[in-house]
Amino acid sequence: MKLIPIPNYNEYRLNLMFDAYKWDPQFLDNNTIAKYALVISKEEDEELKELTEKLDEETRKSEEVINNNLNLAKMLKLPRKIKQEIKLMKNYNPNTHIRLMRYDFHPTYEQKWTVSEVNSDVPGGFAEASIMPQIAIDALKKNKYYYKNFGDILTKAIIKKVPAKGRIMLVHCTSYSDDRQVMQFLGDKLETLGFDVIYGAADHLIFRNNEAISILDGNEGKINGIFRFTPIEWLIEIKPKHWQGYFNTITPSCNHPIAIFAQTKRFPLIWDALEKQGVNLETWRKLLPETIEVKEVKGREGYIFKPACGRVGEKISIKEACIENEYEEIIKDVKKCPEKYVAQKKFNS
Repeated sequence: MKLIPIPNYNEYRLNLMFDAYKWDPQFLDNNTIAKYALVISKEEDEELKELTEKLDEETRKSEEVINNNLNLAKMLKLPRKIKQEIKLMKNYNPNTHIRLMRYDFHPTYEQKWTVSEVNSDVPGGFAEASIMPQIAIDALKKNKYYYKNFGDILTKAIIKKVPAKGRIMLVHCTSYSDDRQVMQFLGDKLETLGFDVIYGAADHLIFRNNEAISILDGNEGKINGIFRFTPIEWLIEIKPKHWQGYFNTITPSCNHPIAIFAQTKRFPLIWDALEKQGVNLETWRKLLPETIEVKEVKGREGYIFKPACGRVGEKISIKEACIENEYEEIIKDVKKCPEKYVAQKKFNS
C-alpha cells in the first residue's frame, strides 16, 4: 500500500469536477480532493474482497434474523416512529430488492485492517468509485494499475431486478447538490441502458397495493424500481404522508428500509443475542473495535462516543477532529442521552 502524488493536480481536480460529478470539491474553505492516489497491492485487494464478502454475508443474515424476531431490535434504540413501521417488513424478500452497503476499512499501525462501521442505509461515493480512479490512472500515466468500475457493478445488479426500460425513481433530497451529484451519475448511467429515470423526493411516491406510484408532475404512474438516497430516519423529519409505504413495498428497492438494523451504531450490542440464534459474526468481531454501552466506559480510557443514528461523521467525539466547542457539546449530549450513543475503542489509523 502506498500514496502516490498526483502530477498536474489542478488539472486533475478540474477533470474530477467536470467529468466525474465532483460538484463539492471543497467544504467551506477546505479542499476535499486528495493530492494523492492510494494504490494497494493485488494481495491487499484480494484480502479486502474476501473480508467484505464475509462481513456482507454476516450482516445480511443478521438482518433476516432480526426481522423475524423484532424483540432483538429493542436494544438498537431506533426512533419511535421507525419502531412502529418495521413491523410492516414481514413481507421482505431479499431476492426482490438490491442490497447496497459500504464497509469502512482502515489500515492500522498494527499492520492489520480495522472496520469502523458499515454504511448500511444510503452509502454514496458512486462516481468517486467509478470515474475518479481512471482519471487518476490517466494523470499518473501508469497503465499497470487496475480498478473495478463500481457503477458497472451497481447497474448490473439493478438490471437483474428491474424490468428492461422500466421506470426508476431516484429518491433524494432534491435541494442538495451533493446528493444530486450522486443521483445524476447513476441516472445518466441508467439512461444509457434504456431505463426511464425520474429524479424525485421522498414525497413524490405513494403506494397502492404495496406498489410504488409516482405523483410527480409530468411523471405520474407506476414505478418499476426505487433507488432511495434519503436516509430512512430523515423521512420522519421530512414528514411525507406515505413514507410508511417504503417499508412493505414489493417494488424492487435499493435500499429497502431493512438496512436500518445494521445502520445504527448499536448493531454490535445485539451480537451475543444474534449468535444465540445461530448467526456467525466471526468476521465482524475480528475487525470492529470493541463497541459497548456508554455506561460501561466509566473508569476506562481510550474510547470515543458515536451517535447511534449518526451520519457523515457528525457528533463523533474525536477531540482532535472537533471544532471550537463541538467536543464539549457532544460530551454534554452523551451524558444527557447515553442510550442514543455507543462507546467504541479508539484505534490509530
